[in-house]
Amino acid sequence: MGNTGNTRHGATFYVSKLGDNSDGRSWSTAFRSLQAALGAIPDARGGHRIIVRPDTYLEGNLHPAHAGAPDAYNTLDVDWDGSLGSGASGYAVVDASEAERGMQSVDWWGFPRCTPEHSGVDWDRWVLRHIYATGGDGGLFWDLPFKIAPFSIVVEDSVGIGRAFGGGVGHVLPRANEPIVFRRCTLWSLDWWGDTAGAYVRAENPSPPEHPDVFFESCTLVGPQCALKSGNPGFSSYSRVSLNNCILVALNFSQPHGTPTDGIIQSVIDGKYLHVDLHDTTLMGYKVFGVREHPETESDIGYTANGSIRAYVQYQQSVPKGMQPLGHWPIDVFAKIQPPSLTPPQDTQFRRPLFGSFELVQRDMCELTPIIWHGRLCHLMSVRPGSGGDM
Repeated sequence: MGNTGNTRHGATFYVSKLGDNSDGRSWSTAFRSLQAALGAIPDARGGHRIIVRPDTYLEGNLHPAHAGAPDAYNTLDVDWDGSLGSGASGYAVVDASEAERGMQSVDWWGFPRCTPEHSGVDWDRWVLRHIYATGGDGGLFWDLPFKIAPFSIVVEDSVGIGRAFGGGVGHVLPRANEPIVFRRCTLWSLDWWGDTAGAYVRAENPSPPEHPDVFFESCTLVGPQCALKSGNPGFSSYSRVSLNNCILVALNFSQPHGTPTDGIIQSVIDGKYLHVDLHDTTLMGYKVFGVREHPETESDIGYTANGSIRAYVQYQQSVPKGMQPLGHWPIDVFAKIQPPSLTPPQDTQFRRPLFGSFELVQRDMCELTPIIWHGRLCHLMSVRPGSGGDM
């Protein structure tokens, strides 16, 4: 799915509230805001990196000076486990709230700057990791409102919470060999009204695409109205979304004569405009598929179902072919919808290696190989003195 970097190493900038806010080239001289570092990206050749000290940053509408480049994506990374020298561990919480009054649930307000006057295309070919975006209308959501343009982005191990959207993309033209990817992310919408969804996707394909535009891998998508939505009034474009090992929850189990949601997965205008590829995914909500403006086209939503596709719905609703209806409340699934811990796990297997100890383990050891011996994991050491032997 495309090469996101390593072909060029550009400039590195640091962000920390403890820095002196001078040039951003070290922890001691770090910029104190993400926007300062994003604005310092020197060119569009790609391969640039921003490393952020875990902390809370009251910022919104962020925009880099330059996009990345083919095979050289820019990176916004966080010292998640403390191995990069910041002296802290956890997420970088990017809070777009109004500092003294609360959540800024205002159109176009969120983590990236995307307005009718400013396209989010300057985030093209970026990789983001361990960002916790909240406090605004959109979490980790990119829109290219006034001009359709090619767009690629990779978001990993992050949390997006917004009134309208937890994450996603709109008005984009995806690249077949550089798709948009959300990996191990938790995306929450907080509102029922309007075009809200845990994740929203609207690609501007004039015909049904052969390959997915957006990939959600090991993600959790949650919202009061729906978990995944595509389309918008006035648009007649096609989108295709891949969901692999995901959890989708629409927080609505109304009665049919009450206020039921249109579906866990929704196409706004017409079912034909959305196709989803499901693999090893669990869904919870009133019903699986739905269409808001032309509900009679619900059956036109295209889908593939591979692996274990489970659905827990209101008991009077049918489950599409290829999906397993769940008759009992999936406790294990519902327990996973909350955002993950703000700090990394203590289990060292989940952490980056820290090469900070120079303790001598074995003199003259040149090779160490793990083997299974009598059912036990052992280390086979090869010790070869560098001198003193006879030929």
